[in-house]
Amino acid sequence: MPATARPLSPHISIYRWQIQMVTSILHRATGIALAFGTILLCAALLALAAGPDAFAAVRAFCGSWLGTLLLLGWSWALCYHLLNGLRHLLQDVGMGFRIEQFVRNGWLVSIGSLVLTGLVWACVIAQRGGA
Repeated sequence: MPATARPLSPHISIYRWQIQMVTSILHRATGIALAFGTILLCAALLALAAGPDAFAAVRAFCGSWLGTLLLLGWSWALCYHLLNGLRHLLQDVGMGFRIEQFVRNGWLVSIGSLVLTGLVWACVIAQRGGA
């Protein structure tokens, strides 16, 4: 078969986005985000051990708009990764493989992660009066 007659593999622009694709991509992305977010957590712990001045600097950064945005994103990534990991555990025991269940569970994880993040931040704001 000549090289020009071979069929081409479909490009990503041909595929219609589905919840299954989004949950898979987001699971990987949130895993990476959690790894990088752990650097901020380690910096806070090291600053806490270094003394009050170093911890005050980290606390000031976390209280800034950028720090708050990073903490909000990290907490959403944690909630999403947790819920999607639980969905994967259920699939490991053979549950949720029918298409309608897979789609429903994908939406439950996506919406549930936003709700859970909102609840976490509501508790944070209620406890401290803000981040």
